[in-house]
Formats: sequence, structure tokens, C-alpha cells
Amino acid sequence: MLRNKKLIFVAVFMGLLALVLISCARRQIKNIDSKGTSIICFGDSITFGHGVNPGEDYPSDLAKMTDLQIINAGIDSDTSADGLQRIDSDVLEKNPRLVIVEFGGNDFIKGLPMEETAANIRAMVDRIQAKGAMVAIFDISSGMIMGNYRSVLRDIALEKQAIFIPDALKGILTNPELKSDFIHPNAAGYKIVAHRVYRAIRPYLNENTLLRQSGK
Repeated sequence: MLRNKKLIFVAVFMGLLALVLISCARRQIKNIDSKGTSIICFGDSITFGHGVNPGEDYPSDLAKMTDLQIINAGIDSDTSADGLQRIDSDVLEKNPRLVIVEFGGNDFIKGLPMEETAANIRAMVDRIQAKGAMVAIFDISSGMIMGNYRSVLRDIALEKQAIFIPDALKGILTNPELKSDFIHPNAAGYKIVAHRVYRAIRPYLNENTLLRQSGK
């Protein structure tokens, strides 16, 4: 009996500790109380869904899991500078609650300085947060591929109190069964990306907009 009481006490204590930790994590994200109505997936071809049919991109898969409106604001071949130029019309004017920022791959392919990419992403985050929305930064690295971008993007997320989505492409770009070409996921790969994004953003959404597939 005494052992059972101790186990119950430990379980209750751990549950309370988890709630405290979650609460602390939420307070560290800027604009956690955002009143926006949409989640905007803002990026390049990875967001757009290059290599798959319409509806097989990761924002479309994400839309099946949430009551919030999901907007795919990905454009094929965009660099971070291109994204910054269209942020007003494609993001800020659409009343976002959360913006998932995914840029850097084309900067890398075109040999643009990483400092320039980082500055553009910081500027995006600043403008989105000034609008009152949360920001999530999508980790574009995959294992050793663009591994130096991972630390830069993580540091920006910490600096700006944004959500960080780590390893979103891990194991996909090195697996031919999950790719449509050398650098883009296929439909199965995008489903994995969507669930990884979901797990990262879910704690920061209102309870009434949590993803319906809570067991995923």
C-alpha cells in the first residue's frame, strides 16, 4: 500500500513538473497569444511541393490535421531575398497566427553568403513578429547536408524567441524511396515532413485548434 502511494505521488509530481516545463517553454515564444487566424507556410520549393501533385505538399498534409486555415506561400526557386521581397503580400496581409519560415536551400545552391541568408531570415522574423504572429523556423539541413545552416537557424530561433523545427528533412534527402529527385521529397516524404512540423508547432497552438490526429 505504501509503495502504491509513493508511486502515485511520483506520478503526480512528474505530471506537475511537465506542465510547469511546458508553460515555461510557451512563455519563451514571442506572440504565443497571437490572435491570427491562419498558419502560413512560407518558403521555397520544399514548401511549394516541387516534384509532387497538388495536394501532396507538406502544407496540404498539415491542413488535414488542424482546424486553422493553412496557406501555402511557397514559391519554387525562391531565395531568402526573394521571400523578403514578397513578405507583405504573401504573409503579413493574411492575418497569420503562425508563420513557418523555410528558406536557405536556394541560397546554398547559388552560393550566396550564409551571413546574407541569416540577415534576411532575421528580417523576416522581425517583421512577422511585429505583426503579432508567432514564427517557426524550419531546419533545412539533412544530416551532414547543409549542417552549418542548422546551427545558424537554431541560433536565430533562440535569439528571436521563435519555434525551431529541427531535422525536418532528416533521413529523407538520403533515402531514394522518399525523394522525387535529388533534393526534393516525394509524397511520402512530404507526409513525414508534415508530421515533424506538427510535432514542433502543436504545443504553441490553442487547445481548440490542436491537430485532430493527436496520436500521430
